[in-house]
Amino acid sequence: MALRITPLFAFGSRRALRMIERNLLVYKHGWLMLFSGFFEPFFYLLSIGFGLGRLVGDVVGPGGQTIPYALFVAPALLAASSMNGAITESTFNFFFKLNYDKTFASILTTPMSPGDISLGELGWALIRGALYTIGFLVVMVLFGLARSPLILLTLPGALLIGFAFAAVGMAATSFMKTWQDFDLIQLVILPMFLFSGTFFPLDSLPEGLRIVVQLTPLYQGVDLLRGLTVGVIGPETVVHVAYLLVMGLVGLSIVSRRLDKLLLK
Repeated sequence: MALRITPLFAFGSRRALRMIERNLLVYKHGWLMLFSGFFEPFFYLLSIGFGLGRLVGDVVGPGGQTIPYALFVAPALLAASSMNGAITESTFNFFFKLNYDKTFASILTTPMSPGDISLGELGWALIRGALYTIGFLVVMVLFGLARSPLILLTLPGALLIGFAFAAVGMAATSFMKTWQDFDLIQLVILPMFLFSGTFFPLDSLPEGLRIVVQLTPLYQGVDLLRGLTVGVIGPETVVHVAYLLVMGLVGLSIVSRRLDKLLLK
């Protein structure tokens, strides 16, 4: 087989849209699965945000504002939902298509390249994330958790989080050999979900642990969406955006090279 040289970032390739179209056709009769990821953060919001929130009361949010606990938790759950949706699509599903179903190997018999596959799968993960985000934003508005017009920016913010985690998730999956390797992903994802300022302010953590948490990608997403939800932006907003953007671009670079090696060898 002749080795095809593909651009590292084939941004704007129309062929990548064919991957998204394929996934839409696959889920045509299983559309309910596309919305299943919405319910987990919704139930967390009801049980912890509003249920436990009655006992917690108000907490200090971005900019030193005093906000209800439900408003503190909701944007964090939105960020975690974006992370979980991206990770699920870019790890388990990606691994199955790559190693068992041989979907990608079959696709490469067409004019599509590994770069097209990477961008297409990433785009599909972002579409699923957008569905979850829009649904959750509607819930937040209905429950009176929209305090600022900047809440509209949480949609692109959530997509940025999904982009970062999906790209890194695909890159990590390209190195995995068995299903047992996914335990390592959960070993990273679960602590981030619990300790990235999702359910309690960072001030309640020891100083050393607080610094570690602030370096994690989910904290960057949580703090970004929480600030936008309450209408507080500043230099840290730019830092969060840059962090997640670089993370996604690095992940996309790695997976593009890895697919080139795995599928065209």
